[in-house]
Amino acid sequence: MIDLEEIARQYELNLLKKFKDKQLIKVVTGIRRCGKSTLLDQFKKFLQVEGVGENQIVHINFEDFENRSLLNLENFFEFVKSKIIPGKKMYLFFDEIQQVQDFQKVVDSFYIKENIDIYITGSNSRLLSGELATLLSGRYIEIKLQPFSFAEFLKASGEKNLQASYKNYIETSSFPYTVRLKDEESIHTYLEGIYNSILVKDIISRKNISDVKILQSITEFVFDNIGLEVSSKKIADTLTSSGRKMDSRTVESYLSALSESFIVYKANRYNIKGKEHLKLLEKYYVCDIGLRRVLLGKKSMDAGHILENIVYLELLRRGYKVYVGKIDDVEVDFVAMNQDGNLYVQVSATVRDEATLERELKPLKLIKDNYPKLLLTLDQDPDCDYSGILKKNALDWLVEK
Repeated sequence: MIDLEEIARQYELNLLKKFKDKQLIKVVTGIRRCGKSTLLDQFKKFLQVEGVGENQIVHINFEDFENRSLLNLENFFEFVKSKIIPGKKMYLFFDEIQQVQDFQKVVDSFYIKENIDIYITGSNSRLLSGELATLLSGRYIEIKLQPFSFAEFLKASGEKNLQASYKNYIETSSFPYTVRLKDEESIHTYLEGIYNSILVKDIISRKNISDVKILQSITEFVFDNIGLEVSSKKIADTLTSSGRKMDSRTVESYLSALSESFIVYKANRYNIKGKEHLKLLEKYYVCDIGLRRVLLGKKSMDAGHILENIVYLELLRRGYKVYVGKIDDVEVDFVAMNQDGNLYVQVSATVRDEATLERELKPLKLIKDNYPKLLLTLDQDPDCDYSGILKKNALDWLVEK
């Protein structure tokens, strides 16, 4: 088995290299334990190969108990200041910086100095909201990191068979450290720890939530309905009917908190013909199928929706903004947008049944522009082209360079 630190998060690492020494703060965001610290370590090794000395790098992990005194803003500032070498280029790495209240004041103070390049990580998207976004507007780039992609998992596990590896991927976890764990019980315990840490540190304490059971119920509802239309009203009605009175505004607040912690992702809808964003009936996808299995057990392992979830996350990894498409009265699973244009994607576990194939092709056939159209399935069949719509095995697509 390959050492996890050898699994380069190449896309994100290349972004760090690209923006090295640029007058921008590099902000790496992502769910807890997805590998943000390892990514910074990989980049530090790159700097050292480039000739940067160890004394030019200041690295503080604010979740390390040894650094507890640096949670104080004054101590934090004075410590970093004492490490600055006049006349030398300095690289500042601040891990899980959201632990420091008002950290943006210190970050901005060093940002405006010469010869300083700043890299920070955080496990909550609110890191880039409010005062920090205002203070650093136009002066940072966000690099979003997730747990292992299928290709990264394949490399880390050493497995050569795509089908066997995919089965392990959805039954164990994409969180990097789980590759080192040998049995299902250990993985389950580790994932439970991540889940509880997110709820306690990133949601309950930040949102001052008193009814933890309601939060857990909403989380389980979203996890159980990946790839399905979800609204705060639908969740509120479901909870109320089960004897837990809840209003949609409170549900909306809890859903926002779940998204901010990167445990779930919200995919908004997009009208392809009208080229407009729609605000109703969004869908949610989860950060890790293994974590979903911990919450829901081995039930609800619908192959189609699980594959859809994995494809959605992969599109995000590849730098797309991803929406659920609507054209006429039918739905396109994903409209993926980047600077080069759109990619339209349908996902289905299998389309060997002729009626299923036609149903999946129909939305893509209605789209009249010339952007690529892709149908991804788990069928182990040769690639096919249906009047410009490419049908491809999803596992082959997931490991493409």
